Amino acid sequence: MNHELTLITGGARSGKSSFAENLAKQGNRVLFVATAEALDDDMARRIAAHQSSRPDEWDTLEEPRSLADAIRDKMIHDAPMYDTVVVDCLTMWVSNLLLFHEGKLDAEARIIGAATDLLEVCDVSSARWIVVTNEVGLGIVPSSSLGRAYRDALGRVNSLIASRADKVYLMAAGLALEVKALGAHHISDLTAE
Repeated sequence: MNHELTLITGGARSGKSSFAENLAKQGNRVLFVATAEALDDDMARRIAAHQSSRPDEWDTLEEPRSLADAIRDKMIHDAPMYDTVVVDCLTMWVSNLLLFHEGKLDAEARIIGAATDLLEVCDVSSARWIVVTNEVGLGIVPSSSLGRAYRDALGRVNSLIASRADKVYLMAAGLALEVKALGAHHISDLTAE
């Protein structure tokens, strides 16, 4: 399998994780990177449901914040083993980072820096990467400053990853639409002209 970065975005319960898992099943050795933490009973149930849907032969790495370092360490030790890396999901990861850096004026810059570090790990890997995220900027403006900071930070991380992705799928009602194949251009492509 050749190196490739695929981003899967969409709303809640649109089928992103199932689609990512189906794509990953094309790989021989899969590393599944989970970013959620079971901080309440509902999240614990969601995590358990996701875990039970994955093939037993996949390796799982649970990391809520230090994605680049954790994946880099895992890939250094087990590099030849993995031809596919699934990161599920940026949505929880950005939330975890934002709460960790809450109150710091440069919180968004730190999050963008962490996303850039993650892309650097992806770039040096020969594996196919499948990254899942939510599209959170299509609804109403959040009423709290933390909610607005989260929406903005995740939107910027999603945009950064999409700009570097080979494929970007938008999920809606269980349907996957590959937007780059349809001729979609990232804003950075348009401003560079």
